[in-house]
Amino acid sequence: MQKTAGIHHITAMVNDAQRNIDFYTGVLGLRLVKKTVNFDRPEVYHLYFGNEGGQPGTVITFFPWEKQLKGRIGTGQVGVISFIIPVGSIKFWEQRFQKFSIEFSSSERFGERYLKFDDPDGLQLELIERNEGPINTWNFSGIQGENAIKGFGGATLISVQPHKTANVLENILGLENIGQEEGFLRFRSEGNLGNIIDIKLTPSVRGLMGAGTVHHIAWRAKDEQDLLRWRSLLQEKEYYPTEIRDRNYFEAVYFHEEGGILFEIATDPPGFSVDEPVTELGNKLMLPSWLESKRKELEETLPTVEVRILEEDK
Repeated sequence: MQKTAGIHHITAMVNDAQRNIDFYTGVLGLRLVKKTVNFDRPEVYHLYFGNEGGQPGTVITFFPWEKQLKGRIGTGQVGVISFIIPVGSIKFWEQRFQKFSIEFSSSERFGERYLKFDDPDGLQLELIERNEGPINTWNFSGIQGENAIKGFGGATLISVQPHKTANVLENILGLENIGQEEGFLRFRSEGNLGNIIDIKLTPSVRGLMGAGTVHHIAWRAKDEQDLLRWRSLLQEKEYYPTEIRDRNYFEAVYFHEEGGILFEIATDPPGFSVDEPVTELGNKLMLPSWLESKRKELEETLPTVEVRILEEDK
């Protein structure tokens, strides 16, 4: 059976681009690996954050647009995003959140302790200690490898029809159902990042798309041939995938599963060094070839942003 290794990336919507960069680089210590635009709405940034090289399974991306209305987390969405941190680093993060006046709490699920907090736009995030996944070698803002976020631990899905979403995870994407506990179904993929997916079984409010909500979750395909096989399978099972779309750093297809969540399947290659060296990732606005003629106009329209060390770390 064809199987995905796990999460490729997760894309969310926020209001303020600089605030978004400050939080994910300055507070969480991720690297801004790509500063580009939403290819479908080029007047809006598309910002990508991840580990040093922006490997699949580490990248969270954002569409920051000040004019969009506040969303509401609920059914038909990814409800919670979890990140893996090295074992023994939870105290470091509690102290860091206290320094930045970020409210946090602890919870337990399937025998694991989660540190729960929100980003400035209201996205619900978690940190979880696990041995899985390589150490993140990107050092920024006083965060070294022994404490740095490795990548995704996974996500919690809030489905209109939880058992139909479970069917897609298990019988389309090839994840393994590993248990049920206190209102959650848990699935595992074969990868070592972004490999734990929980489905919330208890009722939730209807999700409303907008700032502070996840737009879509993307699953990994090995390459273009693998993506073609995924697309054929989705057509065969009547999930009506889109045409393959070129996103410059990966190719992708999109489909809505029956629980209302927008799923994407994206190729691991070519990656973020396709248009700039790894040492320069995120430093300048990168545009696809078909938008280069509009560079001057876009640079004048888009807000000026920068990666900076925040006052609390100076």
